[in-house]
Amino acid sequence: MAYLVLGLLVFLGTHSLRMGGDARRDALRLRFGEAKFKAAYALLSALGLVLVVYGFGLARETPVVLWTPPAGMRHGAFLLMLVSMVLLAATYVPGNAIRARLHHPMVLSVKVWALAHLLANGTVAHLVLFGGFLVWSVLIFRASRHRDKALALQYPAGSLGATAVTVGIGLFLWVVLLVWLHGMLIGVRLIA
Repeated sequence: MAYLVLGLLVFLGTHSLRMGGDARRDALRLRFGEAKFKAAYALLSALGLVLVVYGFGLARETPVVLWTPPAGMRHGAFLLMLVSMVLLAATYVPGNAIRARLHHPMVLSVKVWALAHLLANGTVAHLVLFGGFLVWSVLIFRASRHRDKALALQYPAGSLGATAVTVGIGLFLWVVLLVWLHGMLIGVRLIA
């Protein structure tokens, strides 16, 4: 569990530099230079991710069960993951109305992903991993919305076409995840 917690601290800590505003990140960029800052950011992110994956794998070998979720929670998690994949797609498809309305779809995607996995799993490792990401995403989303408000940031309106493409890509990602990718990457097949 120690590797998992350390990995979360490193990964989520790295991705929290802007939480209190841009001053901390800008000071680090100025102090080390843009290239060194980006290299250190990428290295710490990768290290944190490796520690999370390794630590979670170790924790799954000897699970400590806190509760057994009802079977219906799995179906609810499937539906939440559809929402998460659409939000993920909204991060990258330009000109969609989802991004225009919600402003930070990647963070919301992480929030929904974490919640879905908390509902469907009841071990300590799942609680630490997905609970950590859920708390982080709530705090980051709040900070991002405050920053947008302080800067009076305006997002361009989205088009119906771009939004339809976004939903289509999200649906495709969701099907690929359910049928194939989750089993390949995580070792847990969702649809047999």
